[in-house]
Amino acid sequence: MNRFSIIVASLLLSTSAMAQKVMSPELLWQVKKVSPIGVTKDKKNVIYKVTSTDVKTQKDTSKTYMISLAGGKISEIENYKDLLEDQSIAPKTNLKAETEKVQLQKVFGTDYYPEMAQSNVQIYNELNYRHWDTWNDGKYEHLFVTTASQEKIDVLKDEPYSVNEYVWSPDGQKVLYVSKKKFGTAYATSTNTDIYEYNIQTKTTKNLTEGKMGYDNTPSFSVKGDLAFLSMERDGYEADKNDIIVRQGDVEINLTKHWDGTVNTYKWSNDGAKIYFSAPVKGTVQLFEVDVNFKTKKLPTIKQITQGQFDIAGLYAIVGHQAIVTKTDMNHAAEIYAVDLKTGALTQLTNENKALFDSITKSKVEARTIKTTDGKDMLAWVIYPPDFDPNKKYPTLLYCQGGPQSALTQTYSQRWNFQLMAANGYIVIAPNRRGMPGHGVEWNEQISKDWGGQVMKDYLAAIDDIAKEPYVDKDRLGAVGASYGGYSVYYLAGIHEGRFKSFISHNGVFDLKSMYGTTEEIFFTDWDAGGSYWDTKNAAAQKTYTQFDPSNPALLNKWNTPMLVYVGGKDYRVPMGQGQEAFQVLQLKGIKSRLIYFPEENHWILKPQNSVIWHTEFYKWLKETL
Repeated sequence: MNRFSIIVASLLLSTSAMAQKVMSPELLWQVKKVSPIGVTKDKKNVIYKVTSTDVKTQKDTSKTYMISLAGGKISEIENYKDLLEDQSIAPKTNLKAETEKVQLQKVFGTDYYPEMAQSNVQIYNELNYRHWDTWNDGKYEHLFVTTASQEKIDVLKDEPYSVNEYVWSPDGQKVLYVSKKKFGTAYATSTNTDIYEYNIQTKTTKNLTEGKMGYDNTPSFSVKGDLAFLSMERDGYEADKNDIIVRQGDVEINLTKHWDGTVNTYKWSNDGAKIYFSAPVKGTVQLFEVDVNFKTKKLPTIKQITQGQFDIAGLYAIVGHQAIVTKTDMNHAAEIYAVDLKTGALTQLTNENKALFDSITKSKVEARTIKTTDGKDMLAWVIYPPDFDPNKKYPTLLYCQGGPQSALTQTYSQRWNFQLMAANGYIVIAPNRRGMPGHGVEWNEQISKDWGGQVMKDYLAAIDDIAKEPYVDKDRLGAVGASYGGYSVYYLAGIHEGRFKSFISHNGVFDLKSMYGTTEEIFFTDWDAGGSYWDTKNAAAQKTYTQFDPSNPALLNKWNTPMLVYVGGKDYRVPMGQGQEAFQVLQLKGIKSRLIYFPEENHWILKPQNSVIWHTEFYKWLKETL
């Protein structure tokens, strides 16, 4: 063989080897994050950011680009703010709005005892003393407006509340903002955010959603001046049906009340005659449109625009007959697309991860319909290992989704990544069990106050159904999940009757009583558990804290399966004591188990090196136990 032939053969071998590469924890962190920033003023270009992560230094590097909607021409830019509409500047009046932190509450020991300068003390008189991964420091995010005379007005002066978002009215005389105007314990037990209107001239505030008791947010105006916003009906229910409300003067219409679904986000059409929105449907997230017509009493027409095995992960702008979105599936991270609003056709605008994903053998992902124990059809996603061979037998994982009312769709994540699970040789079955949006409001609501009921039967139905396949090794089944999914793992450990050989629980709820006593958003546990555990007259709550509690001795006495437990030191939603309690039981019962503690992580694993270790230990455990 001559030298040229050797070189060609070498190139062919290297190309073949590259094509056979599969996803790994290290490769996962080479996936670039693509984030749209906005559409230029002339509506001809999209400006977006691409972020790359260096795992060794744990630092992100970002570059900003502009891509033409007409021809896809890409150019790197640095100073782009003048190319975009400044949403902080009011139309017509050029007044400016901005938010900043204001100290309004004493918290620290030195606030009360200034002479004790070396003290390290925090003092609280009510709940809401911490949230997610941050302790309340007595500061609140206020909205400030700078007037033409350069007067800086604190719109919430002396009010111990924070502003979540704001938007200017079309005449530039009013600014609308979203806030949950509750304090302390009342804040922790409610979801009642409202939309307020502050009049610059009169310096008065009006509650525009008074009487609406759930989440009200995302206000925006059409070109005609009509107001739209998202609204949930019930206080305390964070996963309530999310509807689009529109107002024209004093006339209000709920555009989606009659529709059996829940809205993620929305945008006005350019002429104000329609609203486009994204929503989960049948294990995906798609783009929809709804007519806005104040002159008819007919129910608004809702039309699904996009179809396919993917997620419209983000809806960013409407430009002419196109929607600017991001799209994902279980084999691809987010890229920017333009959707033809007439045909639903998608045109890919960015392809930042093409080289990486082209070098990786993809997983086959297919929908599977499973009959539940109560006779319902349940969708499940099945993800197969790259180069799947139906003549072989594979270990199989039941994936338990968190939430509990979060959709399980064609998402792509650097945390629970199905492509990575499959790349490690596992079949994954991910059921859209009770409690998930996208299958009707009734299906979504069935999990509340029934955490250990029908949903657990749904899980077992899913694993039993896939286990019938000849390529599934019935002796190597595992169950994994986080948050409510972690709770599911703990609960399944007491009822699985030998199905599973391994469990992994990340930040899962183990002891429902101590969870109620230490979590920060009490409205969540009040709604989903049915109330407090000391309310002995509340039948739903008592059933939750006894029958549905994984720490119930009747369940714990059936634990006999190896389990890996992850906990985050700064997780205040499901505090780390939940995992500690579970690990203590496992160890004292002599069950193979491992506790992995991340002192600086919260409910998720966000730091790159911690993430690599998380994934490495995940598959190391499965290799040991399956």
